Amino acid sequence: MHTDVVILGAGASGLCCTIACAGRGRDTLVIDHGPKAARKVLAAGGGRANCTNTDIRAADYRCANPHFVKSALARFSPTDFLDWIHAGGVATVEEPGGKVFCRDGAPSLTRFLSAEALRAGARIQLGTKVREAHKDGDVFIIDTDAGPIRAASLVLALGGRSWPGLGATDCGYALARGFGLSVTELRPGLTPLLAGADMTPLCRELAGVSLPVHLAGPCDVTGELLFTHKGVSGPAVLDASLFWREGDTLTIDWLPGRDPEAILADAGRQEIKNALAGCLPKRLATALCHHLGATGPAAGLSPKARRRLATALSAFPFTPARAEGYAKAEVTLGGVAVNRISSKTLAAGDVPGLYVIGELLDVTGRLGGFNLHWAWASGFAAGGDI
Repeated sequence: MHTDVVILGAGASGLCCTIACAGRGRDTLVIDHGPKAARKVLAAGGGRANCTNTDIRAADYRCANPHFVKSALARFSPTDFLDWIHAGGVATVEEPGGKVFCRDGAPSLTRFLSAEALRAGARIQLGTKVREAHKDGDVFIIDTDAGPIRAASLVLALGGRSWPGLGATDCGYALARGFGLSVTELRPGLTPLLAGADMTPLCRELAGVSLPVHLAGPCDVTGELLFTHKGVSGPAVLDASLFWREGDTLTIDWLPGRDPEAILADAGRQEIKNALAGCLPKRLATALCHHLGATGPAAGLSPKARRRLATALSAFPFTPARAEGYAKAEVTLGGVAVNRISSKTLAAGDVPGLYVIGELLDVTGRLGGFNLHWAWASGFAAGGDI
C-alpha cells in the first residue's frame, strides 16, 4: 500500500491531524493497534471528556522549552475548538476553573472526530500493530501485521505510557528513537502520591475526607486534596505531581486564605480540636490535633505554642514515598525532546516528512483540559503543514 500520509495513533492528536491532512486533499491513513479510536478521550474527565479549558496559557504546560507550546496554542485556541465542535453538534458545559466538558459525555466527541476524519476522506485502520518504521530515501516504510505501507510523510501520535489499561505502550518512544530523536526522562504525571510509613496511618484514618488546600514546596498549587487509604489524591495533588520528585517534601496549608493563629486566639475555652472543626472537616481536625499533640482548650496555649501550632497547620510537612504510577497516571511527564521539533509545524527537522504530536512529546499540561487541548492544537498544527 502507498499513501501520502500515515498517522500512527487514532487518539485525540492523531484524529485532529488526520482531519487536517485529509481536508487538504492528502491521501491519509490513520493506524491504531486498539479496537476503538480515541480510547483515552472516552475515559477522560470520568467519561465526560474535559476537552479544553477556557483559560489556557503557555505557563500551564511543563516542557524543557517553556516557549515551545505557544505557536500551536495561538493558532488553535479554546474558542476555535469549541466553535468547531459546537458546529458539529457536540454540546458542552463549562464548570469552575474554566473546565469544559461534553454535556452528553465523551462518546459524542469521539463520534464527531471519527465522522469528521471519514468525511474528509481519510481511512481509519484499527486493530493493526506496527512492528517497525524506517525511511528509505524519500519514502517511509511502515511494517505492520497487515503488511507493509509506504508513505511520503509519517506522523507519530502514539501517546505516552499513562493508562496502560487502555492500551498505552512504549511503541511511540521506540519508533522516535529509531529515527534518531532523543527521549527525555519519563515519569507518571497527574497521579496520586503515596504516603511514607510515617503518614500512612493518618491517611488511612482519613480516607474519603477532602478539602481545599494550598500545596507548596516543589510546587505552588491550590485546590482540592482527597485522602486515600494509601496517600493523597485530588486535583491539587495531581497537579503537584507534575513538579514533585522523589525525596521532595510538600507543605500543606490546611486553611488557605485564613489565619489559624487568629482562629485559635478567638476560640477561648473551646477545645482546640473543636475550634478547628469549625473550619476543617471534623475527622481531620481531630486527627491533626492528635498528630500534633494539641490537646485541651485553646485558651491554655501560650502565645508561643499558639504560633507554633498555627505554623504547623499552615505548613504541614508531607513527604510522599512515591507516585502512584502509570496505571493511575493521567499523563506521562517527559517524552520526545522538543529541541529538534519545529514549534510551528511539529516536524522533526533532521528527518524530512516526520512529525511528532500530542502526549508523545515532552509537553505536559495541568489538570483541567489542558492536555487534550494540546492534542487538538498540535494535531492541527502538523496536519496543516503536511
